[in-house]
Amino acid sequence: MNVFDFDNTIYRGDSTFGFVRYCYRHYPRTLRSIPRTAWYGLLYGLRIVPKLTFKENLFHMFVYVDDMEEAVESFTTSRLNHIKGWYLQMQEPDDMIISASPQFLIQSFCDKIHIRTVIASPVDPKTGKYHGLNCHGKEKVRKLDELYPGTVIDRFYSDSKSDTPLAERAARAFLVSGDRITDWFPVKDK
Repeated sequence: MNVFDFDNTIYRGDSTFGFVRYCYRHYPRTLRSIPRTAWYGLLYGLRIVPKLTFKENLFHMFVYVDDMEEAVESFTTSRLNHIKGWYLQMQEPDDMIISASPQFLIQSFCDKIHIRTVIASPVDPKTGKYHGLNCHGKEKVRKLDELYPGTVIDRFYSDSKSDTPLAERAARAFLVSGDRITDWFPVKDK
């Protein structure tokens, strides 16, 4: 099985922040959340609050979107052109996505490009609250083992060294930078 990170790996850009910007533009009431986001952004930057607290307060803007299902559908449909061509050319039916972005957002993209297996951060689309941990770093491995024990990763692709715990589990791992794909670990001569 091939496993992929989503943002900046098979998707050009960061889908979460793209969705936040989309909501600001298309749902002006979400602009009310900017002072709250700025405050918690400052606290996070000063290392007073953890990343999860910052993200929940950023996602609090979701309370101002009356029809979140429609917002997600409209956003993901309009951004399908951000899925990288190299991925679409190599896609296989059993591919898996493991992402730190909200599950509801990544799931919408993956449904549209026929990826059935998705692990992502459990965020309530109506409140922005997490119902579990941010699916990042070692948490990705923990969630994989919890939901799909014994999964063998043939190839793993990510843009971020924070995904080293998953890369170490794969038979081969690749770093993605734009459309450039390189070996994560040097290939050893036999």
